[in-house]
Amino acid sequence: MITLAAYSNPYDAYGKLTSMFASEWKDAHNGQSLIFQMSFGGSTTQAQNIVNGFPADVFAASTATDVELVQKAGLITHDWKQDQDGSIVATSVVGFMVRPGDPKGIHNWNDLTKPGLQILTPDPQQSGGARWNIVGAYGAAMRGKVPGYTANDPASAEKLLEGVFKNVTVLDKSANDSFKNFESGNGDVAITYENQALAGMAAGSKDQFVIPPSTVSIQTPTVVVDANAEKHCVAPIAAAFVKYLHTSEAQDVFQSVGYQRPISVAAAAKGNGSEYPPVQDLFTTDDLGGWHKLTSDTVFGPSGAFTKAFQAAKG
Repeated sequence: MITLAAYSNPYDAYGKLTSMFASEWKDAHNGQSLIFQMSFGGSTTQAQNIVNGFPADVFAASTATDVELVQKAGLITHDWKQDQDGSIVATSVVGFMVRPGDPKGIHNWNDLTKPGLQILTPDPQQSGGARWNIVGAYGAAMRGKVPGYTANDPASAEKLLEGVFKNVTVLDKSANDSFKNFESGNGDVAITYENQALAGMAAGSKDQFVIPPSTVSIQTPTVVVDANAEKHCVAPIAAAFVKYLHTSEAQDVFQSVGYQRPISVAAAAKGNGSEYPPVQDLFTTDDLGGWHKLTSDTVFGPSGAFTKAFQAAKG
């Protein structure tokens, strides 16, 4: 048995991928049957669960920092950043899910500060998706792409985040829960992943997805949890599964649930036309100093832009 702990959004993708991999493994290994046990939730919650003893052999995280939480606990012992594609198996972008016809006129991050707007985004204490959303707003402001906010000015970016979070009415525990809450009729805007929005629209949602002029490239890593996989005597199978996620067959599955943007940022920014439109300014966390700096200092640190903005917005 292989145990997979994953963040909430790729639930459908991993349901298909584990089934496909198990079938191929059985055919190639004299009928050996694999069983996958899967757990889905907020990325940070999942990382904390693994650290606290959840026996995951593979961890599909939303952010690199959540993988690092598990690594620091001594459970990931290999240099996962040197694995294929830096362990990134799927990418997306942050944008806005709005009601049909975009009645509130949401086009850029500054529009999220309009008085009376009701915004849904997940809880950054539990959800990697929430932190991507916050970094998207912060980065766009710092890069001078948000009207009314000054480039390279942390105080100005903090002001933007404060204005956004004054309008946040619900902080769900995961990105998936937040999106479902919006789709059930709550709120005017959901800050969310492009893949989540596309999957929702493919399932019949009449809501629309808006990509702001400047946003962050979401890069999601999946890694073997070495200590657990070795303890359970499944390390070779776990490694083979993670390797499988980089194959064209597996990438087609990610594409089927909205993860279409290439891992190359330049290629991702170009898009492919109407379904995946071009992004004017697509940046990465590395452009902002990297996740470690964002987490410990500039955004989520004790005196970080989001920490102070959230305190000001929510008292």
